[in-house]
Amino acid sequence: MSEKENSTEEASLEEAIAEIAKEQPDDRQGNEPDHVELTALLEDARGKADKHWDQCMRLQADIENLHKRGERDLANAHKYGLERFAVELLPVKDSLELGLDAFEADNAEIEKLKEGVELTLQMLGNALERFEIKEINPLEEPFNPDFHQAMSMQPRDDVAPNTVVTVVQKGYQLHDRLIRPAMVIVSQAPAG
Repeated sequence: MSEKENSTEEASLEEAIAEIAKEQPDDRQGNEPDHVELTALLEDARGKADKHWDQCMRLQADIENLHKRGERDLANAHKYGLERFAVELLPVKDSLELGLDAFEADNAEIEKLKEGVELTLQMLGNALERFEIKEINPLEEPFNPDFHQAMSMQPRDDVAPNTVVTVVQKGYQLHDRLIRPAMVIVSQAPAG
């Protein structure tokens, strides 16, 4: 303990002893409590103060350790949060590599390659669904600026105005958050 803490502690102990001495009946009628009794009280108070100080230091160390552990867990969550997603995408990458190898083979059949690409696309779609990444494909739906981005307008009389007639690029949302709007061409009423 520092000298300042010791002097503060001793002052508070002396005040406590003085209060205890006032409350205790004095058998010696007006005489001050003897030195031995005061020393015993002081030693007892110091023992309790040391015990409480030790408990305080241990609690402070525990709080610091919890804080550090929490920071470390949060950093790991940020760093490795996509681990499950990456594990789901690795078979898709493997499948694409196998398809690429098949293109290089001399006896590659187009129908088998097409089937392989379709299966790979299905695997990717399943991986995205497991992580609640939903596709936005608004073909023939009313234009919604919250989820669609109009690339251009096309005069059409076969569909209602402001209807998506072509999806240039599908959009995606993660849970309920839009991560990419669908790029679309929207119908408009024909001129005239």
